[in-house]
Amino acid sequence: MAQAGSAAIVLPMSKPSDLSPETIIDTPFADALSERYLAYALSTIMSRSLPDVRDGLKPVHRRLLYAMRLLKLDPDAGYKKCARVVGDVIGKYHPHGDQSVYDALVRLAQDFSVRFPLVDGQGNFGNIDGDNAAAMRYTEARLTQVARLLMDGLDEDAVDFRPTYDGEDDEPVVFPGAFPNLLANGSSGIAVGMATSIPPHNVAELVDGLQLLIEERRDPARAVTVRDLVERIPGPDFPTGGQIVEPAASILEAYETGRGAVRLRAVWTKEDLGRGAYAIIVTEIPYQVQKSKLIEKIAELISDRKLPILADVRDESSEDLRIVLEPKNRTVEPELLMESLFKLTDLEVRFSLNMNVIGLDGGPRVQSLKEILGSFLDHQLTVLKRRTEHRLSQIARRLDVLDGYLIAYLNLDEVIRIIREEDDPKASLMAAFALNEGQAEAILNMRLRSLRKLEEMEIRKEHDALSLEQADLQALMGSPSRQWIAIGDRLSEVKDIFGPETVIGRRRTTFGDAPKVEAVPLEAMVEKEPITVLLSKRGWIRAMKGHVKPEEILKYKDGDEERFRFHAYTTDKVFLMATSGRLYTLGCDKLPGGRGHGEPVRLMVDMDKNDEPVALIPYRPGGQLLVASSIGKGFRVDSDNVVASTRGGRQVLNLSSGAVATHCAIIDGDSVAVIGENRKLLIFALGELPVMNRGQGVVLQRYRDGGMSDILTFHNADGLTWPMGGNSDRWRTETELAPWTGKRASAGRLPPMGFPRSNKFR
Repeated sequence: MAQAGSAAIVLPMSKPSDLSPETIIDTPFADALSERYLAYALSTIMSRSLPDVRDGLKPVHRRLLYAMRLLKLDPDAGYKKCARVVGDVIGKYHPHGDQSVYDALVRLAQDFSVRFPLVDGQGNFGNIDGDNAAAMRYTEARLTQVARLLMDGLDEDAVDFRPTYDGEDDEPVVFPGAFPNLLANGSSGIAVGMATSIPPHNVAELVDGLQLLIEERRDPARAVTVRDLVERIPGPDFPTGGQIVEPAASILEAYETGRGAVRLRAVWTKEDLGRGAYAIIVTEIPYQVQKSKLIEKIAELISDRKLPILADVRDESSEDLRIVLEPKNRTVEPELLMESLFKLTDLEVRFSLNMNVIGLDGGPRVQSLKEILGSFLDHQLTVLKRRTEHRLSQIARRLDVLDGYLIAYLNLDEVIRIIREEDDPKASLMAAFALNEGQAEAILNMRLRSLRKLEEMEIRKEHDALSLEQADLQALMGSPSRQWIAIGDRLSEVKDIFGPETVIGRRRTTFGDAPKVEAVPLEAMVEKEPITVLLSKRGWIRAMKGHVKPEEILKYKDGDEERFRFHAYTTDKVFLMATSGRLYTLGCDKLPGGRGHGEPVRLMVDMDKNDEPVALIPYRPGGQLLVASSIGKGFRVDSDNVVASTRGGRQVLNLSSGAVATHCAIIDGDSVAVIGENRKLLIFALGELPVMNRGQGVVLQRYRDGGMSDILTFHNADGLTWPMGGNSDRWRTETELAPWTGKRASAGRLPPMGFPRSNKFR
């Protein structure tokens, strides 16, 4: 029996009856769990989520392209059903879900998702609106020229192959092609404990950067920095265009560290409609932003009146993207409107850059721009050497056969005699002319018409040409400088195919600076309308239109009644204090309407289930609040310092055991009146209260028994006012307050005659 905290690991046996104490290993449970989780994590990182720095592909993409190659789906061949491709992939190479494999294939064919598509799709492959592709039985696909470049050299022993999951076939470990796919098409993925996010780039610019590194390899004295590379590769180049407004220094830092972000915003123009009217036309949107959801968000802002300077949005896109934005009136500045939209919608996004890849050593690591380009060049050097060695071995075999042919032509009569008369012509030929087995076999397989004189001349020409090629390749293998020149020439060919003058190769994403225009604050976007904020005793909040009169009776749920009511505007914020001493901030424009009973305020803030609201007051910029607890402690706090931007609010009043927050009020006056449950009244100057941002506060009034009942700020010169009670609605004002005036933390005296028995000022 394994001890507690340990796990019994059973070694695999042929059948359960073979189990014995020797086949069970006791190991701590934590070790067994961590070992298995690590295996899972490594499998996810290496075989699913992170791209290889050499070809920029994940295993599923590599297997897709290789399967299509074996199906002879070349760029100049016909299409085949995607279902056929997916079937081959999951049957031979990638035993996962067919839908996930098809999704990967679809993405490789979408020109708005991939900068240089690797699959040429025919049929419905989705669109920038976010619509899904048609089912795989309806769509067809073949490879693109980019994919063919990536796999160039697979038949020349350029890379290693490994057995497939069932051992019946082989698949390439990596592609050998000279196309810099990792940075050209980018990659994204989430592994276990790490992620990757690499934006796409322009191939011509990448080749220029690679050529600069090749010059460094040829002349090590010339040190190339990331700054030098950024001069040739200024930033990403996204399939959907857009404008990068990230400072150049930030882009440089991201490329140096491998981590950062790029601000990308939509491209727009102002279209004159005559008589001073205009419309804004958006022609390019940020990468990976769905057009339909973007328009839906803008329409929502208009309907919610959060963007009153915008009147309408329309989608007039056909083959080219065209989103029409109509301003509220002709006096609205287009720059101001767009800056507001950039702030509120995905017309501007931050594309994260996290260049986490599987390196040449087989491990995941975040690499800089220079490291990634350098790894690609190292891979190309290895590929060049292997392809050269493969070609040399082919030439050597062919020259060996040609040498045998030439010997046969020089001794043709004797060769014919041996073939006709000898019982073992191969052995006889090898013995007579010192031939090897391959040469003798080639001579025996010659056709009779190959014995003519013209054929001998062709063999000698081929022999001479191969000898020259062999000498040239051997010189290449012995010259590192020539090797780098060859790699540079190959990259130049790639640039010629995808150069800036070609349709696919020209840069789509531009660079610019964000205009110095202050976006209108969100509060200013809300149309200012009068409202009445209501909160019931059961915690239901709502905003009635207009300033409802105090005497007007409003309806509440059965068993519920009004607790707080005050006038405000839709542009205001309100503070909600809970018994926990936490202060929450609510926007009046987000409060539920007053047609029904509203909504529970707990749905709008993260209030603990044991907390209750104790105060609901409007936020006044530049003002101060008085907060106090049940034990008679409190302080002043600046309103601006406690505005919360999250649902969690801010902890303002710290509470000792057994105490709860009871008061939060706007300070209006120069004096503080506090009365305890012992019916003692104390008045002291407001200046005796400290200003704090958080804490328990100071003692307001000292009690022998009980706690604080109520607190109020007022102007001493106006006197202290309280209701007379009963149904008279009369108020009394006491101006002679000397008997109750003292120092803070005093005990106080009994209040004047006629003070409410509830011990409340209001």
